Amino acid sequence: MSYAMVVFDWDGTLMDSTHSIVAAIQAAARDLELPVPTASEASWVIGLSLESALKRAVPQLTPALMPRFLERYRIHYLLRDPELRLFEGVRELLESLAKQNVRLAVATGKSRVGLNRVLAATGLGPVFDATRTADETFSKPHPEMLHQLMRDLDVDPGRVVMVGDTTHDLQMALNAGVHGLGVSYGAHSLDELRACSAQAVVDSVPEMAQWLTPRIAV
Repeated sequence: MSYAMVVFDWDGTLMDSTHSIVAAIQAAARDLELPVPTASEASWVIGLSLESALKRAVPQLTPALMPRFLERYRIHYLLRDPELRLFEGVRELLESLAKQNVRLAVATGKSRVGLNRVLAATGLGPVFDATRTADETFSKPHPEMLHQLMRDLDVDPGRVVMVGDTTHDLQMALNAGVHGLGVSYGAHSLDELRACSAQAVVDSVPEMAQWLTPRIAV
């Protein structure tokens, strides 16, 4: 298989942010005196749009409480912003891929404001040919993010691979008719990822690079 386009999830795939997201969800629940989800419950929803994720992680969250919860979540998340880092090797991998004949894209559960902020902070904005966020279209695992990116970059589904750390990413890939590559160092377990018909599941960024490099169109 020769890929002309690689689409990456962001949180838990390129950036080591899973713990910060989980901690922010739990802290916001405490602030509003709602039942606090376990780390497993909170991490499972990573990758979904924020409101969809919160409704799943905190079932007692009512529409009336949602704005206040979102405010508290964002405060707690931004307090942890200085701790956030790209996984080791991510920058080098992306810069290497960008020099090859392959389109790079992001499909993320983040908001547009949130993605733009981290792209600016990391300096990686110019590396990507297109990006799509959950507040611009349907949330994962709906395939529309991938459909839009493929239309934008004029790439057929058979030449696309979606890289992600959650079953939401891999199910979106299946729904869009593209290949999926799972990474086991993020939010979802190895067994969960293996159940999603991915082409492979890798355990580190170097393994991701080893898997992708010989499969890129040249």
